[in-house]
Amino acid sequence: MNIAQNIKYIGVDDHEIDLFEGQYIVPNGMSYNSYVILDEKVAVFDTVDARFGDVWLKNLANALGGREVDYLIVQHMEPDHSANIAQFANAYPNAKIVASAKAFVMMKNFFGTDFADKQIVVGEGSTLALGERELTFVTAPMVHWPEVIVTYDSKDKVLFSADAFGKFGALDADEDWACEARRYYIGIVGKYGAQVQTLLKKAAGLDIEIICPLHGPVLKNNLGYYLDLYNTWSSYGVESEGVLIAYTSVYGNTKAAVALLAEKLKANGCPKVVVNDLARCDMAEAVEDAFRYGKIVLATTTYNADVFPFMRTFIDHLTERNFQNKTVGIIENGSWAVTAGKVMRAMLEKSKNITYTDTTVTVLSALNAQSEAAIEALAKELCE
Repeated sequence: MNIAQNIKYIGVDDHEIDLFEGQYIVPNGMSYNSYVILDEKVAVFDTVDARFGDVWLKNLANALGGREVDYLIVQHMEPDHSANIAQFANAYPNAKIVASAKAFVMMKNFFGTDFADKQIVVGEGSTLALGERELTFVTAPMVHWPEVIVTYDSKDKVLFSADAFGKFGALDADEDWACEARRYYIGIVGKYGAQVQTLLKKAAGLDIEIICPLHGPVLKNNLGYYLDLYNTWSSYGVESEGVLIAYTSVYGNTKAAVALLAEKLKANGCPKVVVNDLARCDMAEAVEDAFRYGKIVLATTTYNADVFPFMRTFIDHLTERNFQNKTVGIIENGSWAVTAGKVMRAMLEKSKNITYTDTTVTVLSALNAQSEAAIEALAKELCE
């Protein structure tokens, strides 16, 4: 694949993987992207997952057409991108390795060597001349590891963006970009919104026409769409108007309350209602929805004077990722001492700018006229 004149794609698709980073379901696989620039000097951007090292080196050799490599640019040290650095160094012993100082420390940890005889250490504003092109390096710490750099090619106006603007799914996956990019971003990068905002401000000063991420498709058209989404996600803004109801239910009574609320929300004109059963859905999808919509209802039973375990896990995922700027409604259930609402509020105390609805619904074992009226009131409040 040609990205631009003399810039080639040499990455691989992974359809063998079931869980990315050991936790995210990826039904359409993953891509591990790598690129090569063939100028007077040859520069390779990142390697791929260890399982595909031989395929990647073959792709590289085919792209080179007999040429040697001058530089391997290591933008990110996570093993799905860095696993083949040592293998590359053996195959191309004359090539220099270009990376941040922290990346070389990580190389020592991963490979037992920091390749001292091959090092070119770069930082913010460092440049590397390839011939017609001069690459400029931009530091991007905690997007989403501390050693990360991204690279800008001013000739073809290409930003090699490391993990930024990546998504789940192999390149041959026929799926909406935003859905799997959002789940990827919220799950993996979501905690580091402030750092992403810093990177976006740096990128705003560059004339970018192509974005080459380390996962997912190369982005060439309507870049404002992708940049706007990243700005919304990283500033914890509201992407879509609607209400997410995230719930757990043991014997079906809390589920019945949720079903009634969803019905009332739709009757009151709510533009979008999303319901997630936390015991059965993809937890990462539920977390994605919680960040996407501006309003969320947490509905759960009291369990061991706490909340049901799946709800606790869900809220932990939210607060770990800096959940904020939301309106939250609560439905709690219990048969004697109802504590679920109190526990959920306490768990969200570390979250910023949380506005609770005036109405809290308390279900005592099963719905009755009083709790049904409270659900009606909650629906009206959320739809105002």
